[in-house]
Amino acid sequence: MRRALGACVALALAVGCDALPGRPRPGDRPVRPSEVMDFGTLYGQNCTGCHGDERRPGAAVALADPTYLALVDDVTLRRVTAEGVPGTAMPAFARRAGGSLTDRQVELIVREMRTRWGRADARGGAAPPYAAPPGDPGRGAHVYGARCAACHGPDGAGGASGGSIVDGSYLALVSDQGLRTAILVGRPALGMPGWRGDGKGQPLGAAEVADVVAWLVAQRRPYPGQPYPTEERTDG
Repeated sequence: MRRALGACVALALAVGCDALPGRPRPGDRPVRPSEVMDFGTLYGQNCTGCHGDERRPGAAVALADPTYLALVDDVTLRRVTAEGVPGTAMPAFARRAGGSLTDRQVELIVREMRTRWGRADARGGAAPPYAAPPGDPGRGAHVYGARCAACHGPDGAGGASGGSIVDGSYLALVSDQGLRTAILVGRPALGMPGWRGDGKGQPLGAAEVADVVAWLVAQRRPYPGQPYPTEERTDG
């Protein structure tokens, strides 16, 4: 009898202590960062700042674009999200690569991006492959002049409806694949068409995409960000 009474008293004290003023309830206690499995939270904290979302674009390629998701495969999405892109502004997010996300969180982000924003018919006809090496810069200059100069200017430094794509800092921060992705997918929210063009002409072929990438790569400066790389510094 005494043992039963003691157990009841202990239980009452435990329940009572848990209900003390100021003590957080289980539902109010913070979740450890590694346990967060809500896509909106993970994407908003780690991706939106650069890539935007379905409501507004970011500075980098839109991940909420069905065309982009139709061209890139899950293996690439996982790798880039987890390991980043060396030499660019895209950091690694996986813990094993120095980031803050677990492999389960990376997997959730990739899966939910495709579930929410992917569309089976977005790829269209014979689209150029997502990844391929740069082509010929000489041919790329001709393709650029015919298909891109009207917006970005004859030398790529900017035109009536498009900004500079030969800026030294931009080319220093973007990878060859990043350039290719921009050509393939475009920036629909900013009025820039992808490889299909504006519908008034033929889509870009695989060789043409590779050649324009090569032309852009050839515009990279040896010393990006330094306005006078060939002159001697006089500031000591």
